[in-house]
Amino acid sequence: MSQRSEVIRLYKTLLHLGRDYPKGFDYFKTRLKSAFMKNKDVEDPGQIKAMIARGEFVVKEIEALYMLRKYRTLKKRYYES
Repeated sequence: MSQRSEVIRLYKTLLHLGRDYPKGFDYFKTRLKSAFMKNKDVEDPGQIKAMIARGEFVVKEIEALYMLRKYRTLKKRYYES
């Protein structure tokens, strides 16, 4: 897979995850776009690969936060705090 398609896939994945962001989708979308636009001129393949790896780490962190939020919600429903 080319680096360009990996970056696009990462952007779409993050955009999809942003739908449930606590501060709202518009806030997430503008921050995501500015982060990607800031690095649009990078041409070094090694640096691009490192940024993709960092982006995938961010995806995992966001997913973990969403799972934690779901767990806490379910726990509140069934147990008294």
